[in-house]
Order: sequence, then C-alpha cells, then structure tokens
Amino acid sequence: MSDELLQDAIRNHDFICTTDLKKVEDCNFYVVAVPTPVDENNRPDLKPLWGASETVGKVISKGDIVVYESTVYPGVTEEECLPVVEKVSGLKFNKDFFAGYSPERINPGDKLHTVEKIKKVTSPEIADIVDGVYNAVLVNGTHKASSIKVAEASKIIENSQRDVNIAFMNELAKIFNAMGIDTNEVIEAAASKWNFIKLKPGLVGGHCISVDPYYLIQKAQVYGVLPRVMSSARRLNDGMGEYVAHQVIKHMNLKGVMVKDAKILILGITFKENCPDIRNTKVVDIYTTLHEYTDNITVFDPHANVEAVKHEYGVTVVNMLPSDSYDAVILAVAHNEFLEMDMTSLGKANSVLYDVKGILPKEFIDGRL
Repeated sequence: MSDELLQDAIRNHDFICTTDLKKVEDCNFYVVAVPTPVDENNRPDLKPLWGASETVGKVISKGDIVVYESTVYPGVTEEECLPVVEKVSGLKFNKDFFAGYSPERINPGDKLHTVEKIKKVTSPEIADIVDGVYNAVLVNGTHKASSIKVAEASKIIENSQRDVNIAFMNELAKIFNAMGIDTNEVIEAAASKWNFIKLKPGLVGGHCISVDPYYLIQKAQVYGVLPRVMSSARRLNDGMGEYVAHQVIKHMNLKGVMVKDAKILILGITFKENCPDIRNTKVVDIYTTLHEYTDNITVFDPHANVEAVKHEYGVTVVNMLPSDSYDAVILAVAHNEFLEMDMTSLGKANSVLYDVKGILPKEFIDGRL
C-alpha cells in the first residue's frame, strides 16, 4: 500500500493501525500477510509467520476465522501456523476456530492491477464466508481451490513461473550479447508469431519473484525431488547484476575509458520503477561489483528512502541529481523521471551509456541487456 492510500484509509475510512492487542480482541476475522523471507542460505524463514500466528492465538475466540495470505510452500498453513494458534489459544482448528488461505496478489507500484481488481484464490474449508468478505471489495470475484495446499501452491508457482521465464530471457541476452545481436530486436521479431510469450531480460529483485521460488525448491527436496529448472533460474537471475557491471566495464574498455577511479552514475536503486521498494534490489550488485574499481559512484533515485538504503545496503543514495559529468551512466530502473531526461547530457564526451531496461533508443546507447 502506498503512503497516500494508507493516509487516506486512516483519515477517511476508519482504518486503524495499532500494536495494542486489546484493540483487536473483538475482531472475528483475522488476515495474516506478513513477509516470508529466506535466510543467508536461501532457506525459508518462517519466524514472521510463527510470530503472527502466536499473536492471533492470543486474541482468537470460538467461531473466529483466520486467513493466511503470505506466500509459502504447500503445507505451511496447516503444519506450521495453525498448530501455533492452537497451542497459544487452547482452541482446536475446525472445531473451535476456522482457517483458510488466500494468496496476496498486490503488485507494488501497479496502479492498474489494484486490490479490488484482482481475482483472489480462496481455499474451501470456509470458502463461502471468506468469499463473502473478499467479495465485499473485489470486482472480479474469487476462485475456489480444492484445499489449502492447492491455494498455497497456486501462489508460489505464480512467482516461480515468472522467475523461470525471465531467466530464459536473461540467458538469451547473454548469448546474443556475445554474438553481437540486439536482444530487443530478436524479441520483437519473435513476437510477430501469435503464440510467442513476449518478455524482456532484466534484474529480478523484490520480495516475491526473487524469494518465493526458494520455498518450493527447499520443500521439493524434502520429497526427494531436485527442481533443476527453478534452481538454475534462481542462480542465473541472481547473477545478472554482476553481469551488467562487467558489461559496462567491457564497453568502457572498448571506448578507452579508464575504469579505475572512473566517475559512474547509476540511475535508480529500487527493485522496480516508480515505487520506493528496495527489498532485494539487484541494482546493489551492479554497485558492489563496480565499487571494486572505483569509489566515485553516484546513485540517484528520486523514489528511494536515503536512510533505508544506507541502513540496508550501506550505499549512499541521492534524491537530487548532482550537476556533474560521468564516465559511465547506467539506466538501472525505468522511473518516469528518468524517461524524461536527456541521458546523453549526463556523460562526458567519450562516456558509456548502458541501458539495463532496454527502453532507450539504440543509437544513443553503448550496450543493453
């Protein structure tokens, strides 16, 4: 939810934010939508879900309903969350209280596919009641899955599919860049066929696509299945920031631009355009790789929270573009503000302009994914 929407909900729609459990004791419908991160070894970290389940257990009463929306592998709701609720509350699932699962489908920064317009998946145990609650705000209704596990699985493959598809495009970009072929032109030509799925290569960050596949990868191995395609896609996508940095260095060398101590401008650090979300942004990998060669790196992002970036990544970001000239300029995020800028005016006479997003005119750039 954007800050504007949140403030409007608080001022005009009786929305209350609180950390006081006494203020929610009278509720009878609880929605859990906490983050589901991974640890340093990319293993699922269920601590936020356990904590939220403990909180629900402290306030839930007989006849109440709790619906989980966090992205998880199949089985988490029934095997990990509900036992915590039962233990803390002393109540029994499907006897004293009821539960369901309906995957959260919000898309940060997307003003078209907003909450009320998406189609929600619900699980069947109390589907009619849950459907009634969600359909009070939904335009396109719900899809009833046959079980909680099916609903959980449906969410996790949404993001896993995107990850695999983008990884394929990233692999193609590496191949065509090595061959001296413009990847964008190849995609446009292929898209002239009616059933070609048109996607672009790019950095895969954020709290969903770059994280969720690990949940299914880890769970699959418990059942003796090694998900080779998903694992390979994750490795490939996780390495694209470093790949971009080395491509920039290659183009600098080709133009005779000294890489050591070069002045470099990175446009954007959020994980996607026109939003302040910096979670798991792969632009940091570009910065980190280039930082091995120069300390003169400026990161400009009008949407990012400067303090948050510094705290999370140790990277200094500016919200106002300095009046300076650079040896290399990298368009990393397609913020609207950047699309209105004259990129060619930012570099020195023999500078490199690299387009990560593949949106700048070909004649103005030195390289792109």
